[in-house]
Amino acid sequence: MAIDSDLELMLRVSRGDADSFGVLLNRHRGPLLSYFVRMVRDRALAEDLAQEAFLRVYQARERYQPEARFTTWLYRIATNLALNAIRDRKSDPVLPETAMAEPDGDGSASLLERAADGRPTAEEQMAESDRQRLIREAIETLPEKQRAAVILHKYQDVDYRQIASILKVSESAVKSLLFRAYESLRVRLEPLLEGGLV
Repeated sequence: MAIDSDLELMLRVSRGDADSFGVLLNRHRGPLLSYFVRMVRDRALAEDLAQEAFLRVYQARERYQPEARFTTWLYRIATNLALNAIRDRKSDPVLPETAMAEPDGDGSASLLERAADGRPTAEEQMAESDRQRLIREAIETLPEKQRAAVILHKYQDVDYRQIASILKVSESAVKSLLFRAYESLRVRLEPLLEGGLV
């Protein structure tokens, strides 16, 4: 059985098909939530923003025009919400690291089980956790549009053309944003590179 494309589903949603909206929601909720967590570094806020993004999609369903890919439209809405949330919270203190954590299992396996099946040891997990924290902190220091471009490109696997449409800039501007962002990250993360941690 063929899987319906996002476009087909959204066109059905625009005609009032609530089931198709449920399929879109289930298909894109996880990646969108991950995007928001990386952007705003607050799991609870990310959940709220993901819900708001889908609410806006649903509210705009009757006006939907398939001028771009559905994901481009969805991430444009999401990026605007994320950038507004970041600006609104500029004066807030840095969140504790636990707010940033993404679910990755219940961690109930014993050390022996992890060693036997090739899973990382507690020491390796701590080193990886430190590495991820340093990368997240470095990404957070980027200007907002650079941060959005990096997260869309590196973590959401969005191409230059889509990023340009999401951020409402040219493709050459996206390349410039990414070049500057990756150069800043390279400089900031150089100690990790030298230590073999990245």
